[in-house]
Amino acid sequence: MVKTRKQQKQTMEEKLNTLRAGVLGSNDGILTVVGVLVSVAAATTDRFTIFIAGLSDLLACAFSMASGEYASVSTQKDTEKSAVAHEEHLLKTDFAGELEAVKNYYVEKGVTPETSLAIAKDLLNKKPLATMVRIKYDIELGHYLNPWDAAFSSLFSAAAGGIFPLMAMTLAPEAYKWYAVILAVAFTSALTGYVSSKLGNGLVKIAVIRNIIIGLITITIHYGVGKLF
Repeated sequence: MVKTRKQQKQTMEEKLNTLRAGVLGSNDGILTVVGVLVSVAAATTDRFTIFIAGLSDLLACAFSMASGEYASVSTQKDTEKSAVAHEEHLLKTDFAGELEAVKNYYVEKGVTPETSLAIAKDLLNKKPLATMVRIKYDIELGHYLNPWDAAFSSLFSAAAGGIFPLMAMTLAPEAYKWYAVILAVAFTSALTGYVSSKLGNGLVKIAVIRNIIIGLITITIHYGVGKLF
């Protein structure tokens, strides 16, 4: 029985794409919300005004990130489908050229021409379309990136990232609200730095420190803007 799209197990690329959208959304949620919060809080002490400004920005950021991810991944999905349709056409109209492409792929990997040709014939006999899109485009047939997964991941992570500084600013005692905001931004920025470095096989320490510094710079700049105006 052929599996439906929901029944098929996600590939690593699909999972990483969803996680990537989540990390980016979280980082944007933190920085944009804290930027608005700090600017408004530096200009007024009215907590309701600060809360409404922060909440409005949190919602705007979350939906903006979600719509951006949806549009971006939809474009990529359309491109993948177009590539698959193109290869399907070539298999019908230029099978010899497709066979040569698969053969050359394995020759470039160090396999002898004779063995490469035998592999190419075997693969194109069993799974011609899946073979071609994997070799030419690194696409797993039937596993297109899902724009809805990326959109919802970005939506919820942006909201989750922004909620920490929002709650810290509006719920912490007046005397400690700035310390609470700085702590919330440092913690959430460090967390997104850690996750992003793990996803990209980067240096955890550098990513964490970099994100914290960016968060603190964001606070400083927007505090200055709020005081200036």
